Amino acid sequence: MLEGLSPARKRFVLGAVAVAVVVAVVIAAAVWGTRDPAVKPVSQATPGPVLLVPGYGGSTTALEVLAEALRKAGREATVVALAGDGTGDLDEQADVLDKAVILAMQRTGSRSVDVVGYSAGGVTVRLWVKDHGGGNVARRVVTLGSPHHGSDLAGLAGDLAPDRCPVACVQLQPDSDLLTRLNAGDETPPGPLWVSIWSTDDQTVVPPSTADLDGALDFTIQSVCPDAVVTHGDLPRTPSVIAAVIQELGVGRPEVPGPEIC
Repeated sequence: MLEGLSPARKRFVLGAVAVAVVVAVVIAAAVWGTRDPAVKPVSQATPGPVLLVPGYGGSTTALEVLAEALRKAGREATVVALAGDGTGDLDEQADVLDKAVILAMQRTGSRSVDVVGYSAGGVTVRLWVKDHGGGNVARRVVTLGSPHHGSDLAGLAGDLAPDRCPVACVQLQPDSDLLTRLNAGDETPPGPLWVSIWSTDDQTVVPPSTADLDGALDFTIQSVCPDAVVTHGDLPRTPSVIAAVIQELGVGRPEVPGPEIC
């Protein structure tokens, strides 16, 4: 094909072909790099240890009540200690969760974990599943009062006192870059079964319906217990919510509990 071309023209054609090959390889690598690795859901039949992820600020006090109830129900339960003061980059907190998951699986010999994310901890858990390979080891994910679509309080803090709104505060503002990316497409990535429980009395995650999670079993505690008054801070330590979490972390398919939990 190149026999009739002059040496200069041959060099030109060969150079053009080489450039085209390099461009094709670069494009293919970029496309492959953006693809999510195949997720292989774990068995639902054998529950593993439960990891509980705190919310903004990293306080573990309320979650210790839920953790102790899970232990009494026969589950191995650990409250994850977030990096720093719990107000830093939520993606970095997802990496902290990933390390805690690895340690829990090594300690127990389990092939899967269940994860409960309280408040901003629920967003951290979603980041872990989506971007840190959590879909391959998470059996169930339960979020409690999580601002999946941002909280107006975080938005207000950013407007009125931006110098006092740390990284996580900015990330939890409605329409933040992080939440826009996280909520694009599938809000509940493949792998675990998803549950979102929240309270209509929540005055921290505002509006409370920001805890709606598309693709999850999603319900308010008041839809089960109409007379329940549950603030944001009381979600992890209210008996009816605790009973709901224990049920959702069972082996049966998640479903809205009955009034027996009230």
